[in-house]
Amino acid sequence: MSQRDYHGFDTLAVHAGAAPDTDFGARATPIYLSTAFVFKDSDQAAGLFNMEQAGHVYSRISNPTVAVLEERIAALEQGVGAIATASGQAALHLAIATIAGAGSHVVASTALYGGSHNLLHYTLKRFGIDTTFVEPRNPDAWRAALRPNTKLLFGETVGNPGLDVLDIPVVAQIAHDHKVPLLVDSTFTTPWLIRPFDHGADLVYHSATKFLCGHGTVVGGLLVDSGRFDWDASGKFPELTAPYEGFHGMVFSEESTVAPFLLRARREGLRDFGACMSPMNAFQILQGIETLSLRMQRHVDNARRLAEFLSAHPMVARVAHPALPSHPDHALAQRLLPRGAGAVFSFDLKGDRAAGRRFVESLQVFSHLANVGDARSLVIHPASTTHFRMDAAALAAAGITEGTLRLSVGLEDPDDLISDLKRAFKAAEKA
Repeated sequence: MSQRDYHGFDTLAVHAGAAPDTDFGARATPIYLSTAFVFKDSDQAAGLFNMEQAGHVYSRISNPTVAVLEERIAALEQGVGAIATASGQAALHLAIATIAGAGSHVVASTALYGGSHNLLHYTLKRFGIDTTFVEPRNPDAWRAALRPNTKLLFGETVGNPGLDVLDIPVVAQIAHDHKVPLLVDSTFTTPWLIRPFDHGADLVYHSATKFLCGHGTVVGGLLVDSGRFDWDASGKFPELTAPYEGFHGMVFSEESTVAPFLLRARREGLRDFGACMSPMNAFQILQGIETLSLRMQRHVDNARRLAEFLSAHPMVARVAHPALPSHPDHALAQRLLPRGAGAVFSFDLKGDRAAGRRFVESLQVFSHLANVGDARSLVIHPASTTHFRMDAAALAAAGITEGTLRLSVGLEDPDDLISDLKRAFKAAEKA
C-alpha cells in the first residue's frame, strides 16, 4: 500500500512509511540494529556515496527503522520529508545550524521551553548566532526585531508552561515578508491537534520523547520540512543555494528542488554533529504513534476536566489553559486548535515556595519528574527546575511565578487525579 492510497490520520499513524518485511513477512517494522550495511558491489557503493542510488550506508546518516519513522511523521505533518535526531534539542539545533552560522540572527518567542531559551540565549550566542526574544502575541514586536541578518523566526504552538498560543498565520506572514522561514515547535500539540504547515509554518520539530512516544521510555527528536519555502527566491541562504565545499561543491537547491534543507541537514548536520536516533528508539516511537489519536483525545479530555476543577479552587490564583475562557488566547485556540490545546498546562498556587514544595510532595498519582507527554500524569515546579537558569525578568516574561506548577495530564481516571490534587491542596494549606 502506498501513501497515496490513504489519507486518514489514523491510517497514516499505523501504516505510513512501512510495509511487511520482504524477507520473513514480519508485519511490525523490524529493528535494524546495524551500524553499517553491506554493499552489493562496488558500483552500488559508489552510487550510494554519490547519492545516485537510494539506500543506507551508515546508521549515523540513515537507518531502515529510523527511515520508517521519518516517513511516518512527514506523512502526519503533510511535509516532504523528515529527519530523526537523538533528542528534541538536537532537532532544534539541527534546524538552526543548517541555515544559520556566525553573524546570523534569530527572532524567537519568549514563551519557550527553558532548554530552548538556554540554547538560543547562551549557547548559540557563543558561536556567533544572536537571538532577540519577543512577546509572542505582539506582531509589531516580531516585525521590530527583524534585522538584515535575520535567518529564522521561531516559536512554539503553545508556549511552555503558560500555553501562549502562537498565531502561526500572522507570524508566518511576517517571516515570509522578510524572506525567511518560520520554525515551530509542535511538541505539546502533535499533528493530531494541529498541522502548523496548514497555517503557514515552514519547518516543524518535535521532541518525540513526549506525546509521540507517549510512555516515557525513550528520547528522540523529529524535524520536518514543509517543502514550501523558496530558498532560492529568498536570496538569504547561501548555505543551500551556493556550492558547498564540504560535499564536493554540491548546490543543495539544485540537487533537490523539493527539500534542499533536509538534504543539507542530513548530509552535513547528521554527518558532522552526529546526533542520530537509535533504531531501538525509533521502534518505540513508532509504537507510540500508532495510538496517538486515541491517547491525545483522552489527554485533552482529562486536562480540560482538571483545568475546570483548578479554576474553581480557592487556593488557585490562575490557571493557564486556552480551553478556559479566562485565557487570553482562548479565541485563537478555538480557531487554530479546535480539538484542544493539549494536556500540558500550568497554574499558580496561592502561597510561597514552601507551599509549592509541600503540594508537589503530597501528590501520589502524579509523578514529580522532568518530562511531559507521558501516559502517567506528571508535575513539576518550573522556577526551580526546567526554567531555573532564567533570571527573574525572563521568568516574568515567560509568565512564571514562584508558585507556578506545571501539570502533564495523563490517561488515568480523571476522578482519581482530582482526588490526588485535593489531597495536595490540603497539605499545602499547612505549609
